[in-house]
Amino acid sequence: MAHLMSIEEPSPALRSGRALWALGFRPFYLLASVFAALSIPLWALQFSGYLPHAYLAGPLWHAHEMLFGFALAVIVGFLFTAGRNWTGRPTPTGPLLMALAALWLIARVLVLTPYATAAAVANVGFPAAAAVALGVPFVQARNRRNYFFVALLGLMAVAALCFHLAHLGKAALPAWQGIRVALDVVLFILVVMGGRVIPMFTNNGVPGAQAAKKPWLEKTALGCVLAVLALDAMGVQGSVLALVTLLACVAHASRWTLWQPWKTLGVPLVWVLHLAYLWIPVHLLLRALGEWGWVAPTLATHALTVGAIGGLVIGMMTRTARGHTGRPLRADRYETACYGFILLAAAVRVFLPWLAPTQTVHAMLVSACLWSAGFGIYAIRYWPILSRPRVDGRPG
Repeated sequence: MAHLMSIEEPSPALRSGRALWALGFRPFYLLASVFAALSIPLWALQFSGYLPHAYLAGPLWHAHEMLFGFALAVIVGFLFTAGRNWTGRPTPTGPLLMALAALWLIARVLVLTPYATAAAVANVGFPAAAAVALGVPFVQARNRRNYFFVALLGLMAVAALCFHLAHLGKAALPAWQGIRVALDVVLFILVVMGGRVIPMFTNNGVPGAQAAKKPWLEKTALGCVLAVLALDAMGVQGSVLALVTLLACVAHASRWTLWQPWKTLGVPLVWVLHLAYLWIPVHLLLRALGEWGWVAPTLATHALTVGAIGGLVIGMMTRTARGHTGRPLRADRYETACYGFILLAAAVRVFLPWLAPTQTVHAMLVSACLWSAGFGIYAIRYWPILSRPRVDGRPG
């Protein structure tokens, strides 16, 4: 599996004065972290009435932007970077990468304006364009093993299209269904990549670790998530969905224990991924309980978005950025602080409202501050790392 994280470097010509555009992770990690830190203040401005004519507002804006803004930017940046090695072909760099980053940024701005159609087109266009940009080298190299990543980006575009058509009143669909399907797509990407890299990072980075995988369990765990995605796409709710998510919870908890997370406590760059992945079975358990009416459905959503997505993103953004800029694979106190802030934000957002429902508003405020602090520290710390050439003099 080591080859999955080894990145083929672009030509030296891309280094000179344009390091930020040399590989996909550089601009998209930076944009995603800055946006994650600013998204909570932007949401506060909306509630305070300072953005009264925004196309998307309130919870819809928050849900849409965390998925199609923040999470999708990180996924695209990672896939553009890793895809170069998987295929041996160039993925977007230079002007093309600039254009894609500009499209992402335009989409973020337009949802805060009254230009609804333009906002919808930009937000559907970004994942569609990213799918094409990733698909070209995959098809050229006949890299069939990873075609599904192109399909998943395409599915994100379809989910965005359904969301915007519903919100604009052009389709008889609930806008939240597009959000739900997109969440499931991101969840599937996380469990696929988590299964590929977390055991490998554990065995490579933790002396004595013997993280293992069982083929039947891998198929069960991934298949259950695909089943949840299909049920959500069809609008199925109730006990059927609850039972499938409960089975998925057991499968992913079992998968996690095989990776021996208890052996990683001395290695922050590894334990952050294990703790973040643990939020996936928590999310699936809470989804099942939510379908039975035993907990608020938002608890499951935030276990996935803040805990799993936030935790895995901050862990992978630090590790891959360090590795692909020639730095040691070792977390310092700044990275460890980022991990702590994000994972604590998840715990506060999920468990405090569950145990003390009257404290929900306070939990939201504290969690939001922790989230912004975690990604704000990353943005400040990694700005020079992502925008400057590799320290070892190699291209990329």
